[in-house]
Amino acid sequence: MKNVIRFPTQLRTARSAASDSKRYRRIHGYRRAFIHAGSGPPLLLIHGIGDSAESWMDVIPSLSRNHTVIAPDLLGHGDSDKPRADYSLAAYANAMRDLLSVLDVERVTVIGHSLGGGVAMQFAYQFPERCERLVLVGTGGGVSHEVHPVLRFTSAPNADFVLPLLAAPGARFFGKAAFRVLKALDTDLGHDAEPLCRVFDALPDAASRRAFVRTLRAVVDWRGQAITMLDRCYLTHGMPTLLVWGARDAVIPVAHAHKAHAAMPGSRLEVFAEAGHFPHQNEPQRFVRVFRDFYDSTNANSHSIEDWRALLRRGPIAAPAAAPVLRPVIPGQPG
Repeated sequence: MKNVIRFPTQLRTARSAASDSKRYRRIHGYRRAFIHAGSGPPLLLIHGIGDSAESWMDVIPSLSRNHTVIAPDLLGHGDSDKPRADYSLAAYANAMRDLLSVLDVERVTVIGHSLGGGVAMQFAYQFPERCERLVLVGTGGGVSHEVHPVLRFTSAPNADFVLPLLAAPGARFFGKAAFRVLKALDTDLGHDAEPLCRVFDALPDAASRRAFVRTLRAVVDWRGQAITMLDRCYLTHGMPTLLVWGARDAVIPVAHAHKAHAAMPGSRLEVFAEAGHFPHQNEPQRFVRVFRDFYDSTNANSHSIEDWRALLRRGPIAAPAAAPVLRPVIPGQPG
């Protein structure tokens, strides 16, 4: 399956309408940009590092038919402000709570991609009473130390001196050319050439690059991912959880998905065989179908303080049994 999906005219029109629905709120003195579309049970879509709400443009038109979709540009990203601030997962989770509170939204299903999946996990941990379901897409949340070497290098101290060179026209030209070569060679990293080039283009100025490095260093160092979510995965017991991964993910390898799936009681796993790090962009229509099947077949998490205390006191089970892999039968869709 090709990496680029051709959309019919009506879907391109809906995609444009979603983009035009970007709104702005000032919270704690900083401007927060977010897309607000549709009506119905709310969904919170959280993008990955260096990205923006644009990451979800291929699925927002379909999701917003049945849901209120809220897709923010994280602080330091997209059209949101880029201050010298706290870019940790906990800070981002707090920011999601505050944005939802300003919008009068009490409970949401949270969908997070890459770093956004780590933020989603942190949100579910810090505010379980506000999280109905959890969807993790190619999540970088510390399942393993393993991460692409480029991210390790970028998190190192010398990145402060190297990243400004990306602003040079020649560097950007050769960088994009390298992605095209990797794509032509059918490498896993080249499989995501288009979305990675878009992230590459999202670092045009010093403020964007500083925010990118601060965010990356909060979760990655030269040895790999510096945080872990495995020690708290048992707390997702009772939280409907879906994992979506690309088998050709070169950024967060699919092996992470299987580890997370085994550590999260009752979770479901869907692996897209021909997708890379951006399955929601590689195969948006399939992503929406899988999400709808998951949403319609689960009940929203009903948080209980007593159950939460009991889970904390019991702690993790040494070897949690993995739930069956979710393989919805979709006519015309290869199994």
